Amino acid sequence: MILPVVHLNAFAGRKTVKVEMETNMLISKELNEAMNKQIGSELGASNQYIKIASFFENENLPELSGFFFRQSDEERVHAMKFVHYILEAGGEVNIPQIAAAPAGIKSAEEALQMALDWEMEVTKQINGLMDLAIKQGDHIAQNFLRWFVDEQLEEVSTMDQMLGVVKRAGDQLLFVEQYVQRLGDPHAGGEAAA
Repeated sequence: MILPVVHLNAFAGRKTVKVEMETNMLISKELNEAMNKQIGSELGASNQYIKIASFFENENLPELSGFFFRQSDEERVHAMKFVHYILEAGGEVNIPQIAAAPAGIKSAEEALQMALDWEMEVTKQINGLMDLAIKQGDHIAQNFLRWFVDEQLEEVSTMDQMLGVVKRAGDQLLFVEQYVQRLGDPHAGGEAAA
């Protein structure tokens, strides 16, 4: 990133000198671009979880709906973590176009399979970012990305378990509602709802 040109009046001959100062970037252009793409993925995930939450809301399943609305909020927080990291590292934020959430969810099992598939894709994306940071010897980025690596283990595990519960419950989704209520917010220290 180039800062605005500064005009200095040099004492020798009162000649105006243009000085361009480049900021110290702690992120490569390649990693900057990849993280910008990840911002789009995180925001796309937020939209997908809104769609899933809306499906459950229309099915009068408030625990599942609430769970996925919280997931949507969390994905937006993830996107903002990338935004702030890029800015702090001296990079440039360019948010890509966000794809529309898939339409026409027909069942709870389809919704949970969609969520699990998405989390598996995000895991691949985060691993790709980490691989790039390792290849570039960017220890700061590796440290930042380690949180996301750990987060993906939790996300995939949670969605896989919920999909299993939905499959076992069949049409008896009130059992899934009870499961989600006992599960509570997995991001609030694992404490179940009171």
